[in-house]
Amino acid sequence: MDSIIKAENITKAFTNHVALDNVSLEVPRGKVYGLLGPNGAGKTTLIRIINHITAPDSGSVQFNGHRLTAADVSNIGYLPEERGLYKKMKVGEQALFFARLKGMDRNEAEKALRMWFERLDISSWWNKKVEELSKGMAQKVQFIVTVLHKPELLIFDEPFSGFDPINANVLKREILKLRDEGATVIFSTHNMASVEELCDSITLINKSHDILSGSVADLRRRFSDNSIELRFNGDYDALKSVLAPMVTSIECMPPDRDGNHGARIKMIDGDDMSQVISQANSAVALRAFSEILPSMDDIFIKTVEASNSNA
Repeated sequence: MDSIIKAENITKAFTNHVALDNVSLEVPRGKVYGLLGPNGAGKTTLIRIINHITAPDSGSVQFNGHRLTAADVSNIGYLPEERGLYKKMKVGEQALFFARLKGMDRNEAEKALRMWFERLDISSWWNKKVEELSKGMAQKVQFIVTVLHKPELLIFDEPFSGFDPINANVLKREILKLRDEGATVIFSTHNMASVEELCDSITLINKSHDILSGSVADLRRRFSDNSIELRFNGDYDALKSVLAPMVTSIECMPPDRDGNHGARIKMIDGDDMSQVISQANSAVALRAFSEILPSMDDIFIKTVEASNSNA
């Protein structure tokens, strides 16, 4: 795997509390990587270690194939969950200040900032004070400052908190665009719908341990219970009869808008889908079929509950 971040056996303890216990993960280059877990699981501590804000007690972090150093921070953009802007400064002035801290030339920074302000529809706020901004507007400014210097790695900790759905979608589009332009994104959130929309792969941390890792597509398939949904015209009892030897359950579903009947079927063996479809089509007029995959929310809850019961 071509990875930008590789964390191995990270352990970090504070007074009377182990925040991370032998945690490992590998973040593929050019992807959106979800860092998931309940409150207090250790996500923010791991993010701070990757961002070189704090050091692990043991274990190591590699960045671009070498041990992470303070010099690598210039290639990382970090948007923490706890935001912070100087309330009395003007918005444009403050954005320029942060851009200069990241090594950008003033003219280059102002040109890029003007472009981003227009792109996120906040140009009219350039000369207003930060204290006049709504929470959402302030978050847009901090998002811009985070991505402005085009770092290789972007770390967003709960970037959508406080956003209305419209502005959350604007930010999601921008994150995917940054990925498509070559950036790697580590994205920490509690919103599992956002994980399905944005993340290519994830690691789930619970009680200081990494308990699940993999691509979102592979994990949804791994946790599948071999269920499919059929839409058909014909007799439900005939369908049930012909499929009985191949399934563990058949559940009748309400008709769709076109009046097609529905059935949720749990197969004995997921590899037999083509045979199930063929048999179904011999008994009724099959209109559509689809595999039913678990949501990331289902996977999150199931995995965390199993981890807690084994602790």
